Amino acid sequence: MAEGTAAMSWLTVETPLPSGPLHVAVTAQGVAAVGYLGREGELPRCADPSKIAAVTGRVGEYLQGRRRQLDLPIDWSLSTGPHRAVLQALLREVPFGRTITYGELASRSGVFGEVEEPGLAARTVGQMMAANPVALLVPCHRVVAADGIGGFGGGRVGIDVKRWLLTLEGVLEPTLDWNGPL
Repeated sequence: MAEGTAAMSWLTVETPLPSGPLHVAVTAQGVAAVGYLGREGELPRCADPSKIAAVTGRVGEYLQGRRRQLDLPIDWSLSTGPHRAVLQALLREVPFGRTITYGELASRSGVFGEVEEPGLAARTVGQMMAANPVALLVPCHRVVAADGIGGFGGGRVGIDVKRWLLTLEGVLEPTLDWNGPL
């Protein structure tokens, strides 16, 4: 088990997202994991009131359109090597309200210099985004395909979450069924 993950505890954050609540794992180092789907009942439950308040408060403010950065510490122990480098490049390079293509992120990350096969680096970045352990904090929803929105883990609900977040950030226009802040 990676350092930091042994002391993981979980909390649930209610959200207006199409996926429902977020399930967030915290450690002494910060947020280690965020799950949009299927994490209900993870144990042990977080009992630290300051961690619960920080995570629920900042996520709530972001989803209400009152915060552009979550500014929560990240425990990077669940990502290593090139995956971590790509995630950190995304966090550093792509601010609120902006997007980047899978291929552009591959290029900016500096991880794929030796890759010659066309499209391989972009596809690999897509797989890395699907395996992002700290979704929302490291905004994989901002990574899009060269010809459209691209994918997002969780099937149809995942795409709806991606659209919701990109609408929140002003990248996409609200639709008639938009239930977020204006």
